Amino acid sequence: CHPVPKPESRMEVCDLSPCPPRWKVTPAGPCSSSCGLGLAVQLVTCVQIHQGKEVLLEEHLCPVAEKPLTSVPCVIRTCSYEWSFSEWTECSTSCGNGIQTRQDFCLNPLTHKQVNPIFCRHFPKAIVVRGCSAGPCPEQVEGTGAPGAGLQAVTAATHLTTPATAKEVRHKDLDLAPSPVPQEQAKTSGGVCGKLFLNATGVINMLGVESSDCTVAIGRPLGEEITVSVLQSSLNCSAGEVVLFSGRMMWRTGCRKLPLSLINSRTNTLIVKQRVLLPGNGVILQYNSRTATKKYYQDCDKQLFGPQGEIVNPVPLPGQRQEVVCRTFITVAPRHRVAIRALYIDLGNESNQTHFNYILVRDVSTMKTMVFHGKQQFFWQSTGSQAEIEFHE
Repeated sequence: CHPVPKPESRMEVCDLSPCPPRWKVTPAGPCSSSCGLGLAVQLVTCVQIHQGKEVLLEEHLCPVAEKPLTSVPCVIRTCSYEWSFSEWTECSTSCGNGIQTRQDFCLNPLTHKQVNPIFCRHFPKAIVVRGCSAGPCPEQVEGTGAPGAGLQAVTAATHLTTPATAKEVRHKDLDLAPSPVPQEQAKTSGGVCGKLFLNATGVINMLGVESSDCTVAIGRPLGEEITVSVLQSSLNCSAGEVVLFSGRMMWRTGCRKLPLSLINSRTNTLIVKQRVLLPGNGVILQYNSRTATKKYYQDCDKQLFGPQGEIVNPVPLPGQRQEVVCRTFITVAPRHRVAIRALYIDLGNESNQTHFNYILVRDVSTMKTMVFHGKQQFFWQSTGSQAEIEFHE
Protein backbone atom coordinates (compact mmCIF):
# COMPACT_ATOMS: atom_id res chain seq x y z
CA CYS A 1 0.00 0.00 0.00
CA HIS A 2 3.06 2.33 0.09
CA PRO A 3 2.26 4.21 -3.16
CA VAL A 4 -1.31 4.86 -2.01
CA PRO A 5 -1.92 7.93 0.21
CA LYS A 6 -2.42 6.77 3.80
CA PRO A 7 -5.52 8.20 5.56
CA GLU A 8 -5.12 9.96 8.84
CA SER A 9 -5.45 7.85 11.99
CA ARG A 10 -8.30 8.84 14.22
CA MET A 11 -10.27 7.44 17.18
CA GLU A 12 -14.01 7.47 17.66
CA VAL A 13 -15.85 7.16 20.96
CA CYS A 14 -17.92 3.96 21.19
CA ASP A 15 -20.99 3.24 23.31
CA LEU A 16 -19.84 2.61 26.89
CA SER A 17 -23.30 1.93 28.34
CA PRO A 18 -23.57 -1.47 30.16
CA CYS A 19 -24.81 -4.45 28.19
CA PRO A 20 -28.20 -5.85 29.27
CA PRO A 21 -28.07 -8.54 31.99
CA ARG A 22 -27.87 -12.10 30.68
CA TRP A 23 -27.69 -15.65 32.01
CA LYS A 24 -24.29 -17.35 32.18
CA VAL A 25 -24.01 -21.16 32.26
CA THR A 26 -20.86 -22.89 33.51
CA PRO A 27 -20.04 -26.38 32.18
CA ALA A 28 -22.20 -29.15 33.61
CA GLY A 29 -20.86 -31.26 36.44
CA PRO A 30 -20.43 -35.04 36.35
CA CYS A 31 -23.36 -37.18 35.22
CA SER A 32 -25.36 -38.72 38.07
CA SER A 33 -25.35 -42.12 36.33
CA SER A 34 -22.33 -44.11 35.18
CA CYS A 35 -24.31 -45.35 32.19
CA GLY A 36 -27.70 -44.74 30.63
CA LEU A 37 -29.74 -41.59 31.30
CA GLY A 38 -28.74 -39.38 34.23
CA LEU A 39 -28.70 -35.73 35.32
CA ALA A 40 -25.84 -33.25 35.37
CA VAL A 41 -25.97 -30.08 37.49
CA GLN A 42 -24.81 -26.82 35.92
CA LEU A 43 -24.31 -23.43 37.58
CA VAL A 44 -26.57 -20.67 36.23
CA THR A 45 -25.74 -17.07 37.22
CA CYS A 46 -26.93 -13.61 36.17
CA VAL A 47 -24.10 -11.41 34.81
CA GLN A 48 -23.60 -8.11 32.98
CA ILE A 49 -20.68 -6.83 30.86
CA HIS A 50 -19.69 -3.36 32.07
CA GLN A 51 -16.68 -1.62 30.52
CA GLY A 52 -15.33 -4.94 29.32
CA LYS A 53 -15.65 -6.68 32.68
CA GLU A 54 -18.17 -9.29 33.79
CA VAL A 55 -20.18 -8.25 36.86
CA LEU A 56 -22.30 -10.69 38.90
CA LEU A 57 -25.90 -9.53 39.47
CA GLU A 58 -28.88 -10.72 41.48
CA GLU A 59 -30.99 -13.29 39.64
CA HIS A 60 -34.18 -11.20 39.49
CA LEU A 61 -32.39 -8.70 37.19
CA CYS A 62 -32.13 -11.30 34.40
CA PRO A 63 -35.15 -12.35 32.29
CA VAL A 64 -36.84 -15.06 34.33
CA ALA A 65 -38.47 -16.78 31.37
CA GLU A 66 -35.08 -17.32 29.70
CA LYS A 67 -33.32 -18.91 32.69
CA PRO A 68 -31.66 -22.20 31.65
CA LEU A 69 -32.28 -25.38 33.61
CA THR A 70 -29.88 -26.10 36.46
CA SER A 71 -30.15 -29.86 35.78
CA VAL A 72 -29.76 -31.25 32.27
CA PRO A 73 -30.07 -34.82 30.98
CA CYS A 74 -26.84 -36.65 30.21
CA VAL A 75 -25.87 -40.04 28.78
CA ILE A 76 -22.29 -41.30 29.19
CA ARG A 77 -22.73 -44.64 27.47
CA THR A 78 -25.29 -47.36 26.99
CA CYS A 79 -25.65 -49.60 30.04
CA SER A 80 -24.23 -53.02 29.28
CA TYR A 81 -26.50 -55.07 31.52
CA GLU A 82 -29.48 -57.28 30.83
CA TRP A 83 -31.93 -59.57 32.61
CA SER A 84 -31.24 -63.31 32.45
CA PHE A 85 -33.34 -66.17 33.77
CA SER A 86 -33.08 -69.69 35.13
CA GLU A 87 -34.91 -72.63 33.61
CA TRP A 88 -38.65 -72.97 34.30
CA THR A 89 -39.53 -75.18 37.24
CA GLU A 90 -41.75 -78.21 36.82
CA CYS A 91 -45.50 -77.64 36.89
CA SER A 92 -46.72 -77.08 40.45
CA THR A 93 -49.38 -79.79 40.09
CA SER A 94 -49.22 -83.41 38.98
CA CYS A 95 -52.50 -83.01 37.09
CA GLY A 96 -54.80 -80.20 36.05
CA ASN A 97 -53.74 -76.56 35.89
CA GLY A 98 -50.80 -75.12 37.83
CA ILE A 99 -47.97 -72.60 37.52
CA GLN A 100 -44.28 -72.61 36.62
CA THR A 101 -41.75 -70.12 37.96
CA ARG A 102 -38.22 -69.06 37.16
CA GLN A 103 -35.66 -66.85 38.86
CA ASP A 104 -34.40 -63.61 37.32
CA PHE A 105 -30.95 -62.10 37.81
CA CYS A 106 -29.00 -59.19 36.36
CA LEU A 107 -26.15 -60.19 34.02
CA ASN A 108 -23.14 -58.33 32.65
CA PRO A 109 -22.96 -59.67 29.07
CA LEU A 110 -19.28 -58.69 28.78
CA THR A 111 -18.13 -60.76 31.75
CA HIS A 112 -21.11 -63.16 31.86
CA LYS A 113 -21.28 -62.63 35.64
CA GLN A 114 -24.22 -61.71 37.84
CA VAL A 115 -24.30 -58.17 39.24
CA ASN A 116 -26.57 -56.29 41.64
CA PRO A 117 -30.15 -56.02 40.28
CA ILE A 118 -29.97 -52.22 40.59
CA PHE A 119 -28.02 -52.14 37.30
CA CYS A 120 -30.95 -53.73 35.44
CA ARG A 121 -33.88 -51.95 37.04
CA HIS A 122 -34.32 -49.57 34.07
CA PHE A 123 -34.73 -52.42 31.58
CA PRO A 124 -37.97 -54.33 30.89
CA LYS A 125 -38.13 -57.78 32.45
CA ALA A 126 -39.92 -60.84 31.06
CA ILE A 127 -42.46 -62.82 33.08
CA VAL A 128 -41.27 -65.10 35.88
CA VAL A 129 -44.61 -66.90 36.43
CA ARG A 130 -46.72 -68.68 33.80
CA GLY A 131 -49.59 -71.12 33.68
CA CYS A 132 -49.09 -74.80 32.89
CA SER A 133 -51.14 -77.98 32.55
CA ALA A 134 -50.17 -81.49 33.64
CA GLY A 135 -53.09 -83.11 31.86
CA PRO A 136 -56.56 -84.02 33.11
CA CYS A 137 -56.89 -85.36 36.63
CA PRO A 138 -58.22 -88.94 37.02
CA GLU A 139 -61.52 -87.78 38.47
CA GLN A 140 -62.23 -85.56 35.46
CA VAL A 141 -64.83 -86.89 33.02
CA GLU A 142 -63.17 -87.86 29.77
CA GLY A 143 -63.98 -85.56 26.89
CA THR A 144 -64.74 -82.46 28.99
CA GLY A 145 -61.88 -80.61 27.41
CA ALA A 146 -58.45 -80.89 25.88
CA PRO A 147 -55.41 -80.94 28.18
CA GLY A 148 -54.56 -77.41 29.13
CA ALA A 149 -58.01 -76.04 28.44
CA GLY A 150 -58.99 -73.23 30.78
CA LEU A 151 -55.50 -72.37 32.04
CA GLN A 152 -55.65 -70.05 34.99
CA ALA A 153 -54.38 -66.57 34.26
CA VAL A 154 -51.68 -65.58 36.74
CA THR A 155 -51.85 -61.88 37.56
CA ALA A 156 -50.25 -59.71 40.21
CA ALA A 157 -52.90 -57.64 41.95
CA THR A 158 -51.90 -54.17 43.08
CA HIS A 159 -53.65 -52.08 45.71
CA LEU A 160 -53.92 -48.35 45.13
CA THR A 161 -54.14 -45.85 47.94
CA THR A 162 -55.89 -42.81 46.51
CA PRO A 163 -56.67 -39.50 48.20
CA ALA A 164 -59.95 -39.11 46.29
CA THR A 165 -62.15 -40.45 49.07
CA ALA A 166 -59.73 -39.80 51.91
CA LYS A 167 -60.25 -37.34 54.68
CA GLU A 168 -58.07 -34.30 54.06
CA VAL A 169 -55.31 -34.18 56.65
CA ARG A 170 -52.41 -31.76 56.82
CA HIS A 171 -49.04 -33.33 56.06
CA LYS A 172 -47.69 -32.49 59.51
CA ASP A 173 -50.16 -34.98 61.01
CA LEU A 174 -48.72 -37.77 58.87
CA ASP A 175 -45.00 -37.26 59.46
CA LEU A 176 -44.89 -40.35 61.66
CA ALA A 177 -47.97 -42.46 62.23
CA PRO A 178 -48.12 -45.29 64.80
CA SER A 179 -46.89 -48.59 63.47
CA PRO A 180 -49.75 -50.46 61.73
CA VAL A 181 -48.16 -53.74 62.80
CA PRO A 182 -48.13 -54.54 66.52
CA GLN A 183 -44.81 -55.88 67.76
CA GLU A 184 -46.34 -59.29 68.57
CA GLN A 185 -47.64 -59.59 65.01
CA ALA A 186 -44.27 -58.61 63.60
CA LYS A 187 -42.71 -61.67 65.21
CA THR A 188 -45.19 -64.12 63.73
CA SER A 189 -44.39 -65.79 60.44
CA GLY A 190 -47.75 -65.39 58.71
CA GLY A 191 -48.45 -61.73 58.17
CA VAL A 192 -45.23 -59.75 57.80
CA CYS A 193 -45.15 -59.64 53.99
CA GLY A 194 -46.20 -56.26 52.61
CA LYS A 195 -46.01 -54.51 56.01
CA LEU A 196 -44.51 -51.14 56.94
CA PHE A 197 -42.72 -51.03 60.32
CA LEU A 198 -42.41 -47.60 61.97
CA ASN A 199 -41.18 -48.50 65.47
CA ALA A 200 -37.69 -47.47 66.61
CA THR A 201 -36.67 -51.13 67.01
CA GLY A 202 -38.14 -54.53 66.35
CA VAL A 203 -37.77 -58.12 65.15
CA ILE A 204 -39.13 -59.23 61.75
CA ASN A 205 -39.59 -62.97 61.26
CA MET A 206 -39.63 -63.87 57.56
CA LEU A 207 -39.19 -67.62 58.11
CA GLY A 208 -41.72 -69.88 56.42
CA VAL A 209 -43.80 -67.15 54.80
CA GLU A 210 -46.28 -68.40 52.22
CA SER A 211 -45.13 -66.09 49.41
CA SER A 212 -41.96 -66.82 47.46
CA ASP A 213 -41.37 -63.04 47.24
CA CYS A 214 -41.84 -61.31 50.60
CA THR A 215 -41.20 -57.57 50.97
CA VAL A 216 -41.26 -55.42 54.11
CA ALA A 217 -40.39 -51.75 54.66
CA ILE A 218 -38.92 -49.95 57.68
CA GLY A 219 -39.44 -46.21 58.11
CA ARG A 220 -38.21 -43.60 60.57
CA PRO A 221 -38.28 -39.78 60.71
CA LEU A 222 -35.84 -37.74 58.64
CA GLY A 223 -32.52 -37.40 60.44
CA GLU A 224 -32.39 -41.05 61.50
CA GLU A 225 -30.83 -44.11 59.86
CA ILE A 226 -31.63 -47.80 60.23
CA THR A 227 -29.31 -50.69 61.00
CA VAL A 228 -30.36 -54.29 60.41
CA SER A 229 -28.70 -57.45 61.68
CA VAL A 230 -29.61 -60.97 60.56
CA LEU A 231 -30.35 -63.13 63.61
CA GLN A 232 -31.04 -66.32 61.66
CA SER A 233 -30.96 -67.46 58.02
CA SER A 234 -32.02 -70.72 56.39
CA LEU A 235 -31.72 -69.55 52.78
CA ASN A 236 -30.60 -72.11 50.20
CA CYS A 237 -27.95 -70.13 48.33
CA SER A 238 -27.23 -72.81 45.74
CA ALA A 239 -30.93 -72.76 44.76
CA GLY A 240 -30.83 -69.00 44.18
CA GLU A 241 -32.57 -67.88 47.36
CA VAL A 242 -31.56 -64.37 48.36
CA VAL A 243 -32.48 -61.37 50.49
CA LEU A 244 -32.24 -57.82 49.12
CA PHE A 245 -31.78 -54.58 51.10
CA SER A 246 -32.44 -51.29 49.28
CA GLY A 247 -32.67 -47.64 50.28
CA ARG A 248 -32.30 -44.22 48.69
CA MET A 249 -28.51 -44.39 49.03
CA MET A 250 -27.69 -48.09 49.21
CA TRP A 251 -28.37 -51.46 47.54
CA ARG A 252 -27.17 -54.82 48.80
CA THR A 253 -28.00 -58.48 48.24
CA GLY A 254 -26.80 -61.48 50.20
CA CYS A 255 -27.27 -65.10 51.11
CA ARG A 256 -24.05 -66.58 52.49
CA LYS A 257 -22.65 -65.41 55.85
CA LEU A 258 -25.76 -63.33 56.50
CA PRO A 259 -25.82 -63.88 60.31
CA LEU A 260 -22.46 -62.11 60.53
CA SER A 261 -23.50 -59.05 58.52
CA LEU A 262 -24.79 -55.63 59.61
CA ILE A 263 -26.68 -53.50 57.07
CA ASN A 264 -26.88 -49.69 57.36
CA SER A 265 -29.59 -47.90 55.39
CA ARG A 266 -27.72 -44.53 55.46
CA THR A 267 -31.17 -42.85 55.33
CA ASN A 268 -34.47 -43.11 57.19
CA THR A 269 -36.12 -45.83 55.04
CA LEU A 270 -35.16 -49.38 54.10
CA ILE A 271 -36.85 -51.99 51.89
CA VAL A 272 -36.15 -55.69 52.57
CA LYS A 273 -37.16 -58.23 49.91
CA GLN A 274 -36.77 -61.97 50.42
CA ARG A 275 -36.93 -64.50 47.58
CA VAL A 276 -37.23 -68.17 48.49
CA LEU A 277 -37.97 -71.34 46.53
CA LEU A 278 -38.23 -73.96 49.26
CA PRO A 279 -41.06 -73.82 51.83
CA GLY A 280 -39.97 -72.91 55.35
CA ASN A 281 -36.83 -71.03 54.37
CA GLY A 282 -36.17 -67.39 55.20
CA VAL A 283 -34.48 -64.97 57.59
CA ILE A 284 -35.13 -63.36 60.97
CA LEU A 285 -34.08 -59.71 61.20
CA GLN A 286 -33.56 -57.32 64.07
CA TYR A 287 -33.58 -53.60 63.25
CA ASN A 288 -32.70 -50.49 65.24
CA SER A 289 -32.70 -46.77 64.46
CA ARG A 290 -30.28 -44.04 65.47
CA THR A 291 -29.33 -40.48 64.60
CA ALA A 292 -27.79 -40.35 61.13
CA THR A 293 -24.03 -39.81 60.96
CA LYS A 294 -24.40 -37.52 57.91
CA LYS A 295 -27.17 -35.12 56.91
CA TYR A 296 -28.83 -36.40 53.72
CA TYR A 297 -31.83 -34.03 53.51
CA GLN A 298 -32.72 -30.33 53.39
CA ASP A 299 -34.36 -28.61 56.37
CA CYS A 300 -37.50 -27.96 54.30
CA ASP A 301 -37.86 -31.65 53.26
CA LYS A 302 -40.79 -33.73 54.55
CA GLN A 303 -41.25 -37.48 55.08
CA LEU A 304 -44.76 -38.96 54.92
CA PHE A 305 -45.82 -42.47 55.92
CA GLY A 306 -49.59 -42.09 56.25
CA PRO A 307 -51.98 -43.86 53.84
CA GLN A 308 -53.56 -40.58 52.72
CA GLY A 309 -53.36 -36.86 53.33
CA GLU A 310 -52.86 -33.39 51.90
CA ILE A 311 -49.44 -32.12 50.80
CA VAL A 312 -48.70 -28.40 50.83
CA ASN A 313 -45.48 -27.53 49.01
CA PRO A 314 -42.65 -26.79 51.47
CA VAL A 315 -40.67 -23.56 51.20
CA PRO A 316 -37.06 -22.73 52.16
CA LEU A 317 -36.68 -21.54 55.71
CA PRO A 318 -35.60 -17.95 56.50
CA GLY A 319 -31.89 -17.59 55.87
CA GLN A 320 -31.73 -20.71 53.70
CA ARG A 321 -30.21 -20.58 50.22
CA GLN A 322 -32.84 -19.75 47.59
CA GLU A 323 -31.57 -22.43 45.22
CA VAL A 324 -32.48 -25.19 47.72
CA VAL A 325 -34.95 -27.69 46.26
CA CYS A 326 -37.55 -28.75 48.82
CA ARG A 327 -38.70 -32.38 48.62
CA THR A 328 -41.46 -34.55 50.05
CA PHE A 329 -40.72 -38.27 50.45
CA ILE A 330 -43.66 -40.70 50.54
CA THR A 331 -43.28 -44.28 51.76
CA VAL A 332 -46.26 -46.63 52.12
CA ALA A 333 -46.56 -50.34 52.87
CA PRO A 334 -44.94 -52.42 50.08
CA ARG A 335 -48.27 -53.99 49.13
CA HIS A 336 -49.72 -50.54 48.35
CA ARG A 337 -49.08 -47.97 45.65
CA VAL A 338 -48.98 -44.16 45.74
CA ALA A 339 -51.45 -41.91 43.91
CA ILE A 340 -51.02 -38.11 43.82
CA ARG A 341 -53.80 -35.81 42.66
CA ALA A 342 -53.13 -32.09 42.24
CA LEU A 343 -56.04 -30.18 43.78
CA TYR A 344 -54.61 -26.70 43.21
CA ILE A 345 -51.49 -25.50 41.37
CA ASP A 346 -50.31 -21.99 40.59
CA LEU A 347 -46.71 -21.88 39.35
CA GLY A 348 -46.85 -18.45 37.76
CA ASN A 349 -47.93 -17.10 34.39
CA GLU A 350 -47.25 -18.63 30.98
CA SER A 351 -43.90 -16.85 30.54
CA ASN A 352 -42.52 -18.42 33.73
CA GLN A 353 -43.46 -22.02 33.01
CA THR A 354 -40.56 -23.32 30.94
CA HIS A 355 -37.56 -23.06 33.25
CA PHE A 356 -38.45 -21.27 36.45
CA ASN A 357 -41.23 -23.02 38.38
CA TYR A 358 -42.12 -26.69 38.14
CA ILE A 359 -42.99 -29.77 40.19
CA LEU A 360 -41.03 -32.98 39.63
CA VAL A 361 -42.49 -36.33 40.73
CA ARG A 362 -40.18 -39.37 40.85
CA ASP A 363 -41.17 -43.04 40.96
CA VAL A 364 -38.45 -44.46 43.22
CA SER A 365 -38.76 -48.08 42.05
CA THR A 366 -38.05 -47.16 38.41
CA MET A 367 -36.39 -43.73 38.95
CA LYS A 368 -38.62 -42.34 36.18
CA THR A 369 -39.67 -38.69 36.60
CA MET A 370 -42.59 -36.53 35.46
CA VAL A 371 -42.45 -32.71 35.36
CA PHE A 372 -45.56 -30.49 35.71
CA HIS A 373 -45.66 -26.77 34.86
CA GLY A 374 -47.97 -23.79 35.22
CA LYS A 375 -51.51 -24.47 36.38
CA GLN A 376 -51.51 -28.06 35.10
CA GLN A 377 -53.58 -30.22 37.43
CA PHE A 378 -52.56 -33.85 37.25
CA PHE A 379 -53.17 -37.35 38.57
CA TRP A 380 -50.06 -39.54 38.99
CA GLN A 381 -49.62 -43.16 40.12
CA SER A 382 -46.50 -45.04 41.17
CA THR A 383 -45.40 -48.54 40.22
CA GLY A 384 -43.85 -49.13 43.66
CA SER A 385 -44.46 -48.09 47.24
CA GLN A 386 -42.18 -45.03 47.30
CA ALA A 387 -42.38 -41.63 45.62
CA GLU A 388 -40.56 -38.29 45.81
CA ILE A 389 -41.83 -34.81 44.95
CA GLU A 390 -39.48 -31.90 44.27
CA PHE A 391 -40.76 -28.32 44.37
CA HIS A 392 -38.48 -26.12 42.21
CA GLU A 393 -38.49 -22.37 42.78
